[in-house]
Amino acid sequence: MKKVSYIALLSLFVAPAALGATVSRIDVSGNQRMDAESIRILSDVKIGDNVGESRTNAIAKKLQESGYFSKINVRMSGNILKIDVAESPIINMVTIEGNDEVSTDDLKKEIKTAERASYDAATIGADVQRMLTVYQRQGFFGTKIEPQKIELSDNRVNIVYEITEGHPTWITDIKFEGNKKFSDRTLRGEILSREHAWWRFMTQFDTFDEDRIQYDGQMLRQFYLRNGYVDFNVSDISGTFTPDRQYYSVVFTVEEGAKYKFGKLNVDNPFPDVPTDELLDVIVMSSGDTYNVDLVDETLSALRSAVAEYGYAFINIEPVPTKNADDKTIDLTFKIQKTNRIYLNSINILGNVRTFDSVIQQSLPMRAGDPFSLQTIEEGRQRLMRTRYFKDVQMVPTRVADSNMMNLDIRVEEQPTGELSGGFGWSNINGFMVDAGITENNFMGRGQIVQLRGSIAEYQKQALFSFTEPYLFGRALSAGFDVSYTMYDYSNLGGFGYDRDSLTVAGRMGWRLTDHWTQNVRLSAAFDQNYDIQADDGWQEARLYTLGTNFRYHNLDTNFAQNTHTGVVANLGVAYTGFGGTESYMRYNADIIGMVKFWDDRWQLRSSLDFGYIQPLGGDYVSRVYRYFLGGESLRGFDVAGVGSRLWYNSTYALGGLWKLNGSTQLNFPMFIPDEYQIKGFVFFDYGVLGKPPEQEYKDPYMHQPNDIDDSWRTSVGVGIYWNTPMGPMNFSWGWPLKMTDYDREQRFLLSFETQF
Repeated sequence: MKKVSYIALLSLFVAPAALGATVSRIDVSGNQRMDAESIRILSDVKIGDNVGESRTNAIAKKLQESGYFSKINVRMSGNILKIDVAESPIINMVTIEGNDEVSTDDLKKEIKTAERASYDAATIGADVQRMLTVYQRQGFFGTKIEPQKIELSDNRVNIVYEITEGHPTWITDIKFEGNKKFSDRTLRGEILSREHAWWRFMTQFDTFDEDRIQYDGQMLRQFYLRNGYVDFNVSDISGTFTPDRQYYSVVFTVEEGAKYKFGKLNVDNPFPDVPTDELLDVIVMSSGDTYNVDLVDETLSALRSAVAEYGYAFINIEPVPTKNADDKTIDLTFKIQKTNRIYLNSINILGNVRTFDSVIQQSLPMRAGDPFSLQTIEEGRQRLMRTRYFKDVQMVPTRVADSNMMNLDIRVEEQPTGELSGGFGWSNINGFMVDAGITENNFMGRGQIVQLRGSIAEYQKQALFSFTEPYLFGRALSAGFDVSYTMYDYSNLGGFGYDRDSLTVAGRMGWRLTDHWTQNVRLSAAFDQNYDIQADDGWQEARLYTLGTNFRYHNLDTNFAQNTHTGVVANLGVAYTGFGGTESYMRYNADIIGMVKFWDDRWQLRSSLDFGYIQPLGGDYVSRVYRYFLGGESLRGFDVAGVGSRLWYNSTYALGGLWKLNGSTQLNFPMFIPDEYQIKGFVFFDYGVLGKPPEQEYKDPYMHQPNDIDDSWRTSVGVGIYWNTPMGPMNFSWGWPLKMTDYDREQRFLLSFETQF
């Protein structure tokens, strides 16, 4: 009984403490910058609240989460709530030191700690982790970041992130397990990651990046799917770091499976007005070909385009495979889902502030009322992007409710179209060259092109002004004029032996005949001053009035990454020079270039043929400066103007010819250096023949000695290196003549490079 009484008496003292007390006053102490009333508001306590131990803990936690305080003490003293605080320092400045491999701007994007905010150790720790992630994505796993707090007066601090980068974590080994059909070397060439080597200083593919290595696994799968291994799987990607985390080795474990070929190929066509035969013709593979997922994708795109030409847009095509394990074939049926024919209702142009609507409309291959075609719309987008007037072009179709009509919004983002450019280069023909120019490609928003350019080289100087209207009278008809002044200092270059100053004024007009054929007509007047080192009469005036036309064919399929092509480029031209000028002749020219890319588009075979013929009118004489010359880049292994007829007493003086025929066959191939350096080798076989000069040149008019006159073939072979450097392309070639005459002039080495800035 007595024990129960003690418990009851004790509860009288404990209960009030557990239940808390009623707050009659809130005292705040320790604050310097924040006023007491603001702290009372943050605590979310009012006079008259009942506050016990659990409530004081909640108040302290709430104030701590505000981030303004480094220390907080909350307690009840009778009916008075006492809040003692120590305010967090205010951050005065945030700086980063020691970073070289990652820019300060990129690191600051990851920093949440801000100037004039309260110091928060948790936020700073999170900043460090985010910056370390940036470094790790670039392969710098050994990077250390130490945040330093520098205390200032008035409870302020500076935060300095001190970075020690070290060198990146390099990939030392890339190995494969389970591969039997393809070698490790072949598979290494199909992924982005590379093994570290000293000469990979211009890339980051030899540093460890976990995301990139995972992507390498996807690239391996695509490679095997392109080669018929449909059951291929990357079962594991494992790797190990060295203890100091400076090197990394990775192993891809693969399961290749069996190789499959295409079996039966069909198209499930629901449209009676779309010929199934046309759809079957666009299938890019044949039965019996090795299965290739890229060919399936190309066929899907080709089928969509073919059906879209009949006005059926937004169709879905599902390739339905049937796997035949016995004969290792895959039958494919391309199932087309039916839809209605759709037409364009309206075309709306949005976002153009400077460029006229009419300029944009002239570039479009479609008009309102045409059948809706995704292929045509994409062609229009490509045309607009090729104008270089716009940074971005978006084609946004929207369906008109309850109809088979579509509205098309063309949203453009304009960009500056003026160009201020400069460049320099060197070649055996022109020597060192510097050029500069200014071009406006969208003059006054009308799509007109205005260009002013000048160049100075060791053997040639030129100034040019040009104007082009691409849509004359609102039609696809380009017109323009050019004014140029050129000085040729060729008296000491190769076998030319002449100087020439030429002022040329020309007007031109061009139009498209078909998708691949264009034609242009040019009328020009050239006012020349010519000086021949073998003539005694000094500088001579010449006036050339010329009317000519040229037909051009262009049809190339280009791999821009490898800079290889398949297709044909050709020109065919004829021009008449006369109209009362000092020279009178017809000039005919033709050239053709054929290219084929193969072996993953990394190899290219290129063959070219160039023909020119001058037909004198009113006699057989044409001044030497207007004849053909051969050598240098047109026939490697020989000097500039190094082949053909020459003076009997001076083999350095070429007489030129009234016609020429020259060509080249060249094989470009990848070298052992990785593709990212864009260095390729080539071997070539050049050939050519230069026709005879006019008969007046057959003999020396003073000594009556016969000159060395011939029109025989010359040939040469050689090797070279092409390097597309960050500063511009460089071309090195070494040529050796196979067939030549005693008076021909050799030039074994040929170098040319150019750059723009």
